[in-house]
Amino acid sequence: QVHLVESGGGLVQAGGSLRLSCAASGRTFSSGAMGWFRQATGKEREFVAATNWSGGRTYYLDSVKGRFTISRDNAKITVYLQMNSLKPEDTAIYYCAAANQGDLRLRNVNYWGQGTQVTVSS
Repeated sequence: QVHLVESGGGLVQAGGSLRLSCAASGRTFSSGAMGWFRQATGKEREFVAATNWSGGRTYYLDSVKGRFTISRDNAKITVYLQMNSLKPEDTAIYYCAAANQGDLRLRNVNYWGQGTQVTVSS
């Protein structure tokens, strides 16, 4: 059984930074992709960013490009999301996601984390 455990959420003022972490356990990921989705109150869950385990390619939601950076540590099976210049509209529950396929848009997620709250105050 694969488990994804997120950490690093919290409350921050607009313009501030947070770093989310997602540690995977239960299997190794030599292929496939891992990343982040978010869901704001009253809205659908949306893709934010992803990276693949081989090659290190990345893909981002347009509205976070230049502000968010996704990275990975293959040895720790951990993915990070560095979020800078945060805006109130970034407020959401952020979910870690992993897929067996290397689709950088994570259109077929196999595993989900429990979510971590990010709140950006104006």
